[in-house]
Amino acid sequence: MTKKQKKELRKIIIAACIFFPLLILKHTGVPAAVFGNRWVSLIVFLVPYFIVGGSVVKRGLLGIRNRQAFDEAFLMLLATIGAFATGEYSEACAVMLFYQVGEFFQSYAVGKSRRSIRELMDIAPEFANVEREDGTIETVDPDEVETGDVLIIKPGEKIPVDSTILEGSSMINTSALTGESVPRSAHPGDAVISGCINGDGLLKVRADKIYDDSTVARILEMVESASEKKSRTENFITRFARYYTPIVVYAAIALAVIPSIVFGSPLQWIYRACTFLVISCPCALVISVPLAFFGGIGAASKVGVLVKGSNYLELMAKLDTVVSDKTGTLTEGNFRVSSLECAEGVTEEELLIHAALAEETSTHPIAKSIREAFEQRGLEELTAHAKVIGAENITGHGIIAEVSGLEVCGKADQPEGADQPEETDQPEGKDERTNCLIYAGNEKLMRKYNIDFRPSGDGAATVVYIACGSRCLGSVSIRDEVKPEAKKAIADMKTRGVRRFIMLTGDRKNVGDAVGRELGIDEVFSELLPQDKVSKVEEIMDKLDKKQKLAFIGDGINDAPVLSRADVGIAMGSMGSDAAIEAADVVIMDDDLNRIGSVMKVAKRTLSIAMQNIVFAMAVKIAILILGALGLANMWAAVFGDVGVAVICILNSMRLLNTKRTI
Repeated sequence: MTKKQKKELRKIIIAACIFFPLLILKHTGVPAAVFGNRWVSLIVFLVPYFIVGGSVVKRGLLGIRNRQAFDEAFLMLLATIGAFATGEYSEACAVMLFYQVGEFFQSYAVGKSRRSIRELMDIAPEFANVEREDGTIETVDPDEVETGDVLIIKPGEKIPVDSTILEGSSMINTSALTGESVPRSAHPGDAVISGCINGDGLLKVRADKIYDDSTVARILEMVESASEKKSRTENFITRFARYYTPIVVYAAIALAVIPSIVFGSPLQWIYRACTFLVISCPCALVISVPLAFFGGIGAASKVGVLVKGSNYLELMAKLDTVVSDKTGTLTEGNFRVSSLECAEGVTEEELLIHAALAEETSTHPIAKSIREAFEQRGLEELTAHAKVIGAENITGHGIIAEVSGLEVCGKADQPEGADQPEETDQPEGKDERTNCLIYAGNEKLMRKYNIDFRPSGDGAATVVYIACGSRCLGSVSIRDEVKPEAKKAIADMKTRGVRRFIMLTGDRKNVGDAVGRELGIDEVFSELLPQDKVSKVEEIMDKLDKKQKLAFIGDGINDAPVLSRADVGIAMGSMGSDAAIEAADVVIMDDDLNRIGSVMKVAKRTLSIAMQNIVFAMAVKIAILILGALGLANMWAAVFGDVGVAVICILNSMRLLNTKRTI
């Protein structure tokens, strides 16, 4: 509890310790000197009343002075003054006491819910240890770290900015960011994100970003703005309370005045009007519904998902269609050589050597995967004398590289009738007979240069054909492996209400279709450019009903426009680009697709609890309002109709705060 909450609790306890003995003494008639005298009795009950309700009285009077009277404090002030005026001192005191009990529960619940979200605030690093050029270590504020600085991270310290490990190995605790309780191992060359906690190893890292651009700063900014975006249910309750409170005040005045004129007994009707005011206080709705959504955002953060506003949490509960990117979202995004298919008389080593030399100067992920396979087999020594003289990249086809000194190939005839790449000057001293042209590309490249080849591949892999001169040496199949959790995650989304799952990809149709079949995806659209993805999502959204919502899942910078266009944009927070994370409405901190099903469950539970609170509060209040107006419910029933209902609704909302790390 905060200091303010502790102070309020002390006031409640002191007032209760005075009020309840007074109430008992009043009903026993002892001492008669006190309760037999109206003014003495009034003064006695005013003591606990002002102890517990002084702040409410002050807020009510300030509201009147500022012409903003129609709030809960004003209702309580008006109702208790009316109760005192009719001689119901104990009931007036009870109304204020129990109202403050309800306010305390509200404050405690909101505080607990905020702490559930603001646990993320604890990830903010307080300092950074920068290693200077002379070897000294300087402790600075994380804001002062520059890109390229070398940082020393001791065991137990937070990583101040997004970095790459230079020296040392350790276990990194990512639970505050991802909800994942198992630490991850980190070694030289690995990227580590700010806000995570270093384990038992000493790390030397290079800062890749300044603090303001690092993961932790972006998360904290998103957390701070999360509560500003209200759901439709919350907005309805806010508008409802704005009109509801003045209406019940005027209704109470009418109840006190009109029947008094018609039937007489003004004190009786004033008492009923005060009862009416207490019952009509909207705090059960005004507090419990936003608290349910706030608790839902906190629950989502516990399972490693950052929801940027309760409006998006509400939309997550109503998803009809989910559209996803492929690479890096449903697949690992890391291309690997899956198989080698060699022509007759060609070994795998020869095929891989030619492929690696052809792709030596390329920065394409496919070229990188071929070079990695080449290095893993330790074939560098066999190409010690080989040199790439020149290379030509043919868009949409592949690459042609001229290589000298490659003994395993020997002299090969060039394809007849083909357009040859421009001549490249040969280095002095090189044997021209050892020079060859290596072709690495798709079927189009082979056909363009009249190279006889045998089609290969299973459709799910990207195939690169390799030829030396006019001879096809074979093909290299490269796969982007499907994420192991993707199929289960898609099935989980469908069990939670998603009707269709659609994949958009810029990859070839046969590759996209193969991934779609493997994951059980309903529809696949392939060979799309970034602008095509936006158009396709808009086309899909146009076919949905207004109540049906669409979410898009992506991770790359080219996904940012689509993430912004969808009803709900879901980004991968660990591997996703900065642009995608900024554009998204929901961020999965550890890139685990199973988190989407978890947050959908949280969202549905949140909506259910909010609706339970609305129905329960309205039903009880309407019932007691009618009974109060008819004189069948007294002030004690009104206290239950207000404070009791509010406490029950608040406790119901607090169930969301018990959400476990994994759902």
